[in-house]
Amino acid sequence: MNLSIVDLAPVPAGGTATDAYENTLELAQRAEELGYSRFWVAEHHGMADSIASTTPETLLPYLAAETDRIRIGSGTILLNHYRPFKVAETFSSLDALAPGRVDLGLGRATGIPAADRALGTDRTKRNPDEDHAEKIEATVTHLADGFPDDHPYAELQLPRSGSDGPEVWVLGSSPSSAEIAGRLGLRYCFAGFIRPTLAERAFETYRDEFEPSPLGAGPDEPTGMLATNVACGDTDREAARLRASAEASYQRMRRGVVGSLPPVDEAIDELGGVPEPTPNPLPDGEWPRAISGSPETVAALLEELTDRVGVDDVVVQNLIADHDDVMRSHELLADGVGL
Repeated sequence: MNLSIVDLAPVPAGGTATDAYENTLELAQRAEELGYSRFWVAEHHGMADSIASTTPETLLPYLAAETDRIRIGSGTILLNHYRPFKVAETFSSLDALAPGRVDLGLGRATGIPAADRALGTDRTKRNPDEDHAEKIEATVTHLADGFPDDHPYAELQLPRSGSDGPEVWVLGSSPSSAEIAGRLGLRYCFAGFIRPTLAERAFETYRDEFEPSPLGAGPDEPTGMLATNVACGDTDREAARLRASAEASYQRMRRGVVGSLPPVDEAIDELGGVPEPTPNPLPDGEWPRAISGSPETVAALLEELTDRVGVDDVVVQNLIADHDDVMRSHELLADGVGL
């Protein structure tokens, strides 16, 4: 199994975005040492007092300059906010700075209304999937220099590294995003921490729809990755305690409350106790939004989940409030999986 990380650059209690970025860099460097394959950073808007990862294109050069081998990328660029040429130009430039190491994860999402208004994003599109597919295809065509000679964009040029350019992934949490990835012949990552029960159907759709990219922009065969929320501790009980922050955050989001990540003790108070350890194996058909356990337990759970969807790659998010606990969780997970 190949492991990767997606990070939100959470702002520590009493800290600043500067502190968050320093923590993100420390985690990226440790991930490289541990043998993680990729380190992605997220895009969230309007919540910078709690999540500092607002602009992956700004944070990624910083990470590239301070790491050597690990792939770095966006998890995700929210393409509904941007024009395809600008995204292609930005990530082709990043690939020129870190040749052969850059991933371009493309997705879409709306956020808090004020942020969407500020970004000029239309929240009322009748069929956003159709527009999203067109924008992904346009981005890829720019990157592959694939416009015919008589196209208005044919004369546009991008900064090049001499490598194959950034590796493009479609990120999503539904069969519709999987269909887009398959039809365009791109790699696909399913966000299992958003709507996990759709994972199996999404990957089935992806494989059914897959046709290799005529531009050579993707793999020859379907290539997928599962994103999931993981808390790893020395024991199943300790890991469940760490998972409390994620469970409390999910409950807050269901109530429409968006804010800083609750510390473990505060989260346990909100939940009315420590969450039960994640059962190993999982009951038939169960897809939790977050899993936890000792290194051995989490390794077994990830094997179970990846077997269900037929992939070998996992990208891990965790919602753990304390940075030292975050570091320790990823170290234990790497040990459990045998990186």
